[in-house]
Amino acid sequence: MITREMTIGEILRINPDSAEVLMSIGMHCLGCPSSQMETLAEACMVHGIDAETVLEKLNQ
Repeated sequence: MITREMTIGEILRINPDSAEVLMSIGMHCLGCPSSQMETLAEACMVHGIDAETVLEKLNQ
């Protein structure tokens, strides 16, 4: 199960298909170094996206 405290890097390592979900909601910088250390909650805040909505999509 993916949580808001996990880093983008962890999420992508656990489930590489998550990249498609993240890109579809506007997170296009998955390869940048800072995204590998940023939590999902932090990334959502930076991008102005609701973290709960993202979590639902990632955990489907």
